[in-house]
Amino acid sequence: MATNKQVRRQRIKFGIRAKVSGTAERPRLSVFRSNTAIYAQLIDDIAGRTIAASSSVELKSEADGNTVETAKKVGLRLAEKAIAQNIGLAVFDRNGYLYHGKVKALADAAREGGLKF
Repeated sequence: MATNKQVRRQRIKFGIRAKVSGTAERPRLSVFRSNTAIYAQLIDDIAGRTIAASSSVELKSEADGNTVETAKKVGLRLAEKAIAQNIGLAVFDRNGYLYHGKVKALADAAREGGLKF
């Protein structure tokens, strides 16, 4: 049994990463949540580079804190950047977080923006 939340999330994260990997044609959409912001990036694991990224930090003027609405804006922004680089498919990596709240809002917004996963 996990001793605390961080250890539990790391264990779940390693299980997800053992199964999920991104390529240039189908990158991994990785989500990171902090107390103050939410970050999302498309990663090509084979080349080891980030293809596109978006965060609530770069939307500071439009964002109203770390809310579900901000997560939706980040998802739409990431989808726009991906479509601009001719990327339509992705693999979703929730990074050990529950698929609920901000993580779900970001994923749904990315789907609305044109990404398929």
